[in-house]
Amino acid sequence: MADFGSEPFEALVSLLDYPMFVVTTRAGDDRSGCLVGFASQTSINPSRFLIGLSKKNRTFRIARDATHLAVHVFARDHLDVPRLFGGETGDETDKFTRCAWHDGPEGVPVLDDAGAWFVGTIRDRFDVGDHVAHVLQPVAGRAPGEFSDWVTFADVRDLTPGHEA
Repeated sequence: MADFGSEPFEALVSLLDYPMFVVTTRAGDDRSGCLVGFASQTSINPSRFLIGLSKKNRTFRIARDATHLAVHVFARDHLDVPRLFGGETGDETDKFTRCAWHDGPEGVPVLDDAGAWFVGTIRDRFDVGDHVAHVLQPVAGRAPGEFSDWVTFADVRDLTPGHEA
């Protein structure tokens, strides 16, 4: 098959408006979190969800030793939290001092302004290029009270990331 380059693919995916998630984790005394756009449910039964973490990100480095990740969604009226976790790097900024949070299940930081969240056990990790996929089995969470105007890629498209992807 001929290789036509990535331009058609890049043009297509640049039009998509994916939901954005803030992922947090803890390993020992180290906690971290970042904005994630590479995520998807991967199975209904058993329940599984995939999170892609950039290899350049501090959250990836902490997650290597973690057993759980928390996945948060935010309504647009709390856009400041996803922008914080996407626009700052944990290598230089303690993001948790700049937002409300509490220790959640398994000691994972849960962000108080999230519209919904779940904590998942990391069942598997595998390399997918410049990211590592983390397959999660949900173990606890808080469902949204009602559908909200969730933060999507269009809301953070102008964000200068704390780290390159």
